[in-house]
Amino acid sequence: MNNCQAMLLEFRIEAETTRRVLERVPADKLTWKPHERSMSLGQLALHIATVPAGIARITQPDAFDVSGNNFTPPSPENVEQVHAALEQSVQVVVATLAGATDEVATGDWHLMLGERELACQPRVEVWRSLMLNHWYHHRGQMSIYLRMLDVPVPSIYGPSADENPFS
Repeated sequence: MNNCQAMLLEFRIEAETTRRVLERVPADKLTWKPHERSMSLGQLALHIATVPAGIARITQPDAFDVSGNNFTPPSPENVEQVHAALEQSVQVVVATLAGATDEVATGDWHLMLGERELACQPRVEVWRSLMLNHWYHHRGQMSIYLRMLDVPVPSIYGPSADENPFS
């Protein structure tokens, strides 16, 4: 199993977990924020839904220039938009990882600010850190939002205080 196949297997498993978390987002609380500096529930949900595809897209070329890009997460109009965005994101990542050779995966990818290089890493490392680890981080953040809203938190890597599939 090469790097991409292993990552694709992990991604498919984690996509199911992400679906469970996003299914709990209450439609009437999309504008709720736990703090004034926090993303709203809707912004966070849409960010979680779109991060994997966004990273897959920006790593297709050998470089990505961050100047001129807006990284403020948009607000969804409804939860259906979040679920549709996740499904589209899953399709993009599956196609990217299934179609990537080891040469592409281990090839250098450059993060640029205009002419200045901010980072240079093999794509597979960017996929691991920004596509997957970043995704997991925000999914954990979402579980806290759900808890604060008294929404039952689904099982993620084991039973939650609200759900024990083993009892």
